[in-house]
Amino acid sequence: MTTTSLTSSRGAGRAGDKVFSGATLAAGCLILAVLFGVALFLVVQAFPALTASPDMIKGGEGFFAYIWPIVIGTLIAATIALVIATPIAIGVALFISHFAPRQLASSLGYVVDLLAAIPSVVYGAWGAAFLAKEISPAYNWLASNMGWLPIFQGPASATGKTILTAGIVLAVMILPIITSLTREIFLQTPKLHEEASLALGATRWEMIKMAVLPFARPGIISAVMLGLGRALGETMAVALVLSSGALTASLIQTGNQTIAAEIALNFPEASGIQVSTLIAAGLVLFVITLGVNMIARWIITRHKEFSGAN
Repeated sequence: MTTTSLTSSRGAGRAGDKVFSGATLAAGCLILAVLFGVALFLVVQAFPALTASPDMIKGGEGFFAYIWPIVIGTLIAATIALVIATPIAIGVALFISHFAPRQLASSLGYVVDLLAAIPSVVYGAWGAAFLAKEISPAYNWLASNMGWLPIFQGPASATGKTILTAGIVLAVMILPIITSLTREIFLQTPKLHEEASLALGATRWEMIKMAVLPFARPGIISAVMLGLGRALGETMAVALVLSSGALTASLIQTGNQTIAAEIALNFPEASGIQVSTLIAAGLVLFVITLGVNMIARWIITRHKEFSGAN
């Protein structure tokens, strides 16, 4: 290769690096600009509701009295979904990545990925038309036998459309998301770590506990937080399952609502200050989601040095 051709190839490589660097910088700036634009829009549109007279807001007691119950409902539904989905998702991911035969693992992986692609309205229709009706007898049993607990206090909803039903539907929705991500993370565990644990006499479970789970811990947290974000912002599935009602500590009574479902149900007929009120509710959900992601990032950064991933 001549000196001229070598120089030209190096120049072309440097030009390609500059183009790629500029494109990635532009993409990062675009994301920040869009995020800032969304936040600015929400703040400007929500300002009238935040400063309006209390009697102009739904309920007649001001915006914060209006938003507080649905914030609690949102957090309750998301918490139920995470409590149900997280251990199941991690167990399924471990089975696919470390226990199932190769052909079975491949088939299960495709099924999990397909579940993640099902539209949310389908899950909502299933929850409203089938799950709510089938689970209603269980709610009656809980009210009769465990009603001394505030979360199972009766009377149970006759329709089964409760915050607990909504949480179960959300758990089914976020299950494939958490499972898919954690499965890929488990498969990235260095084989030398696993083989070293087994060579030292560890059982399969001890190897997973000492090598796989510590390595995957930041990724598991990221997957759970991504599922939490889906649960916090889910609209149609919750709107189809829940019936509007006042905030209640019982998970099996009619009542409770989430921010996303509240916006979806009332926005089409809203006007004037009602629109600003719903946009302000969206701003609150935006802040909650942003805060959850910041906390998750802090947790991941704090524990990364102990994960073996670095």
